[in-house]
Amino acid sequence: MTLPNHRRRVRVAATLLLLFVAGGCAAQTDAGEIAPEEVVARIEAGTAPLLLDVRTPAEFADGHVPGAVNIPHDELAERLNEIEGHQNDEVVVYCERGGRAARARTVLADAGFREIRHLAGDMSAWREAGRPTK
Repeated sequence: MTLPNHRRRVRVAATLLLLFVAGGCAAQTDAGEIAPEEVVARIEAGTAPLLLDVRTPAEFADGHVPGAVNIPHDELAERLNEIEGHQNDEVVVYCERGGRAARARTVLADAGFREIRHLAGDMSAWREAGRPTK
């Protein structure tokens, strides 16, 4: 092997290593679930994350987590401008039972949101536990 080929291989290996390390250190886009108790505590402390209710406006009107913003999951991609500036903030997504929230989390991740969490149990569990609603 000639010296220029060796240098080229070393450069390629170094580049691949850097890409691997950078990928491993990339910002998290799905931070898992958050317990309803933690959300309540943070609402009461005034440190609540952005709460995103992705149910229909009628469902939202029937009761929602205090402070939540309502953008239906099927409109989220077109209405991301309404939550612009929150890409680096914690966002907690919920629906009634989880299916729509999962689709919304994908839309948010694709749009560059970095810390997306899911409200454990969604609105159905929130309501069944007698937690406060608006």
